[in-house]
Amino acid sequence: MRLVLYTGKGGVGKTTTAAATAVCAARRGLRTLVVSVDPAHSLGDVLGARLGAAPSPVEARLLASEIDARRELDAHWSSVRDGIAALLRGRVADERVVEDLAILPGAEELATLIAVERLASREDFDLVVVDCAPAGAALRLVTLPDVAHGAVRLALRLVRAVAATRGALGSARAQEARVTATVARDLEQAFYVRLRALRRLLTSDATSVRLVTTPERIPIEEARRARTELSLFGLACDAIVLNRVAPDALAGEGCFRERLRAQAEHRRELGLQFAPLAVLEAPLAVEELVGPDALAAHAEALFASACPSARLASAPALRFESPRRRGARGPRRGAVCLPLPGARVETLEVAKVGGDLVVRAGDARRAIALPRALASLVVARASLARGELRVELEEPSRVEVDARADAFRAVVP
Repeated sequence: MRLVLYTGKGGVGKTTTAAATAVCAARRGLRTLVVSVDPAHSLGDVLGARLGAAPSPVEARLLASEIDARRELDAHWSSVRDGIAALLRGRVADERVVEDLAILPGAEELATLIAVERLASREDFDLVVVDCAPAGAALRLVTLPDVAHGAVRLALRLVRAVAATRGALGSARAQEARVTATVARDLEQAFYVRLRALRRLLTSDATSVRLVTTPERIPIEEARRARTELSLFGLACDAIVLNRVAPDALAGEGCFRERLRAQAEHRRELGLQFAPLAVLEAPLAVEELVGPDALAAHAEALFASACPSARLASAPALRFESPRRRGARGPRRGAVCLPLPGARVETLEVAKVGGDLVVRAGDARRAIALPRALASLVVARASLARGELRVELEEPSRVEVDARADAFRAVVP
């Protein structure tokens, strides 16, 4: 099974592209599901079909769904929420505060992603296409497994500790201990276990992200930032979709001459900036693309002979270089190499915090758990070259450890 996610700046045609990909794949014989996780659902409008939360048929081998975040939240979080609320009542006077404290931040978005993982894990489909929200919201969505995993793990420890303590206090607290233990079990099953499965799916070879843009400066710049931040979290991009390419035949029209000149420049820059990603181009549509037939024609222009479910480009992965000694008395040294295509050195910071290497790229921040052989080392230097961040680590003196602890270091050009 293949999972392909589409995102891009709002208004560049990502929903149309996702729907067209799904129609094309289904008509080429693949069992296909296209899912919208964008809160402002427009997938049904593009397909010309009425959609709900459950997958419904559009045509042969093609099903579609618009996921209802609140419904998914109620299905996966309600028992945990009710258990936490029960523990808080009597300790917090204001019922509204109780309800607020019982909701995990980002729970709606997590429930939406878990629904995608559940659908993708079924054996009914060869391809699942996801119409994500615009790039900024989509990045928050697909990086939630990393961010939320630590929070849920901490919550589990706290709830289990409370359960053990209350169980030891005797029969007066026995009921409360049982409630707490139930909350821990539900929290683990509803989120912790599924988050690990979701993380594995998003970073596996089965999944890739395709960035949709138009031949204009601002959408291309947003796509560049999105690619960098996706790479930071280990999500692979395999293609950039360039929509609304005006035909060269318009060059003779005075009003289009300047636009075509700018478009040609943007296309050249895009090819350089996003290499080695596949660049899929779709012409400027004369009419609105609605319905399977119009979408199929759009997809044929986009993919030509390429398979819409194929991995269209491969990308390097995070790697660790094992510690080694330079000379008999030299310090132990190792390195972390993280692909960050499109990154700019002035937006990067790195730090060693505990056993993690923390990397910040713009507004995105990821903690990378280091293997045991590297966990005792500290950051010696960092550099960015040819789209890869290389962080060199070495065995420190005690003074260096004290000086560098928890301090972010700028990347050296």
